[in-house]
Amino acid sequence: MIEEGKPAPDFELQSDRGETVRLSDFRGKPVVLYFYPKDDTPGCTTEACGFRDAHDMYRERGIEILGVSPDDVASHEKFKSKYELPFTLLADPDHRTAESYGVWSERKFAGKTFMGINRSTFLIDEEGNVARAMLGIKPAGHALDVLEKLPA
Repeated sequence: MIEEGKPAPDFELQSDRGETVRLSDFRGKPVVLYFYPKDDTPGCTTEACGFRDAHDMYRERGIEILGVSPDDVASHEKFKSKYELPFTLLADPDHRTAESYGVWSERKFAGKTFMGINRSTFLIDEEGNVARAMLGIKPAGHALDVLEKLPA
C-alpha cells in the first residue's frame, strides 16, 4: 500500500487523446490522481462529473486532475466527450499502475467476486510525494471533499 510522505510510483499510460503521460511530467505541480472502476457507470460518472464541476477551483490552485481506470483509450474518449470532462483520463488496461498504488484488489458485487479497482484518490505534491491517500471513497461529493483536504 502507498504510504503518505513517500514518493508516488511513477507511471507511463496512454491518455484519452492517445498521448503518453507520465506522473513525472507534472513535477512542480500538485496532482489529484483518482482511480475509478469503469467509464460511464453510475458511480464513476457521478465522481467524474464532480471533478468536472469543481475543475475551475482546482485550476485556480494550480492542481492537475488525472483519472485512471482499466478502460481503453477509445472508451475514455467517449466518456470524456459525453460528459465534457476537462481533465485527462488515463488507460490502465493491464492494471499495473492500479497495482503499484495498491488499489487493484478483490471486490464483491451482486454476490460475485472479481478483481477490480478500489475507488481511491491520491494527492501528489509538487515533489512527487503522496501527500494524502484516500481509499474506498464514495463518489458523490468526493471532488469537493478532496478540495477541503488540500492545504491552502
